[in-house]
Amino acid sequence: MLTTTERKPYTRAELERLIAPRSIAIVGASPRAGSFGLRTLENLSHFRGPIWPVNPKYQEIGGHACHASLSALPGKPDLVALMVPREGVEAALTEAAAIGAGGVVVYASGYGEMAHDEGSAAQQRLAGIARAARMPMLGPNCMGLVNHELGVGVTFIPEYSKVPRRLGPIAFVSQSGALGYCLAQAAERGLGFRYFFSAGNSADVDVADLISAMADDDGVRAVACLFEGVPSTQRLLEAGERARRAGKPVIVYKLGTSEDGAAAARSHTGSLAGSAASFRALFDRAGFVCVDNYEALVEYAKFFAAAGKPLARGVAVVSGSGGAGVIAADMAARHGVPMPQPVEKTVAVLRSVVPEFGAARNPCDPTGQVLSVPESYTKCCRALLEDPQYGVLLCLMSVSSHETGSARASSIAQLARAQAKPISAVWVSEWLEGPGSAVYESDDKVGFFRSMDRCYAAIAAWQRWHEERPQATQRLSGKMAAQFKSKKIIAEKEAKGILSRYGVRCVPERAATNAEAAVQAAAELGYPVVLKADGDIAHKTEAGAVKLDLRDADAVRKACAAMTAAKDGFLVQPMLTGGVELVVGVKRDPQVGPVLLVGLGGVLVEIMRDTALALAPVGKAEARRMLEGLKGFKLLQGYRGTAAADLDAVCEAIARISEFAADHADQVEEIDVNPLLARPDGAVALDALIVLRD
Repeated sequence: MLTTTERKPYTRAELERLIAPRSIAIVGASPRAGSFGLRTLENLSHFRGPIWPVNPKYQEIGGHACHASLSALPGKPDLVALMVPREGVEAALTEAAAIGAGGVVVYASGYGEMAHDEGSAAQQRLAGIARAARMPMLGPNCMGLVNHELGVGVTFIPEYSKVPRRLGPIAFVSQSGALGYCLAQAAERGLGFRYFFSAGNSADVDVADLISAMADDDGVRAVACLFEGVPSTQRLLEAGERARRAGKPVIVYKLGTSEDGAAAARSHTGSLAGSAASFRALFDRAGFVCVDNYEALVEYAKFFAAAGKPLARGVAVVSGSGGAGVIAADMAARHGVPMPQPVEKTVAVLRSVVPEFGAARNPCDPTGQVLSVPESYTKCCRALLEDPQYGVLLCLMSVSSHETGSARASSIAQLARAQAKPISAVWVSEWLEGPGSAVYESDDKVGFFRSMDRCYAAIAAWQRWHEERPQATQRLSGKMAAQFKSKKIIAEKEAKGILSRYGVRCVPERAATNAEAAVQAAAELGYPVVLKADGDIAHKTEAGAVKLDLRDADAVRKACAAMTAAKDGFLVQPMLTGGVELVVGVKRDPQVGPVLLVGLGGVLVEIMRDTALALAPVGKAEARRMLEGLKGFKLLQGYRGTAAADLDAVCEAIARISEFAADHADQVEEIDVNPLLARPDGAVALDALIVLRD
């Protein structure tokens, strides 16, 4: 029997009876006001299939005949919802398995979320029963699920049955039940959605499974996910790949991103690649769109579901407020979204509509004239949409009024359906529910934002998602085993020796036990040289264990005498000049696995903090994308007369280091190559440190 971490993510077909049931049994149903059983019955008021309450105490509950046990039901239920206390869950789950139920939802708490072994063991028993019966289980400690299309409200949240019945292309997947349902409550302001899932403790069905299932669902065009963690990153990556292939964007917000323990890191990489950054690397590899705040989830999901593929990179703006247009231009610059000026043909159309005191450009301001000539606004929109430079049109809704609000919203909605480019409305007015807002909220062909900043961030993410759909990493070599001695720290000399066997070019060096041996080594290598203290010393520069640009024997002797940290002798290396110093490192995250970090290196690494992260391993192409994402990338291309670095060699070195980390993920905690010197003649590791796991 495969465990949750070993098996493949569930498909939509495998979860069919759980998430799209045609019959539902409620074990522990009760007529008591406020009970979870009665609330669940009430939330199923729109469900048209058989509902079977199960409780030997009652003959009837809520107009439904009540049954003494699951085995007494007139048929096999697709979904069994367990309302029973924790003490009765295991027996009820066993009975559900015995009668061939299609899936189970367990509300009860007191399992893996508790800080004791008993709860974890009980949760594992539940998972074992469910998996042995091939009966997917949601929970325990969850708030259930909603299938809006079928009227399935297997949840104890009050009043789901009264939620507006608008069906839309969004699925909400959440590990936090209450926060997840908060997202679904966007239906109260008109948003259409299809599913809400509360994964709870995820003993069996987890976030990866639900994302995987939504990738196969024809009615879903975007997934909004509240994420805490998963037992298997590999399964999450597989689910992400399914969603990517299906063209289903997954918008994810990670709960719990505060960092701790960075001060105790042995390497620069360890202090920079914290948990939040590691999860972002995981999401990038999975192809997810990561947002930095909870409030962005619904807006992003609605926009991605409506937008389709970009037909051009430019953004056009129509605004009745010149000031709002200026804000739009500012946000475009902030997020790197182009707003080119219209071509002459478009300008001619705009000038025929926009008064002389308006702006027949981008952003376009047709002025208050639109109040007396409403069709002029639509003509401006059409002209910009027909311009081949623009892939999306933004309509900035500033002053809200009964006179124009609803009519303009309806005309924009019609225009969104009449052509292929997406249109989004940005609600600038603080009359948050002003006339027209409900039209934008409820229309699944129109994006709707209440923040200009989030709007442009979403557009930038949308363009990246379609331009940089992640590809499978091409590994450079097969696994090469390294033999590690039983110690925590592998110091520079040995670390570079290990990496060199993986194809990483390292600076030549000589070991010296005393000052005279160091002088002899310097003579052999040629001056100028670098002197370092050998041995287990993290952050050598800060410890005074590095002396640079020593130009003669006397300088070497003086440096040796001053280097009190050199208890294990010295390393002598040629002084390489020119090039750009990079840091390349790996930090093992306990949930995500080995995370590769690339950035500007040397002594300024933690001051500049110009870094990019990805899951290890990476291929040369992904290494190149990481470098291109650095603010200092121009330095590698040659800057103000300096020669460009050999980027192919740099990318190969990065890929080789990541290969080593992936091949030895069960043994290596951190790797720090700082600096990796990027030069016109290749890439050379000048220093290295490997930290092994306990």
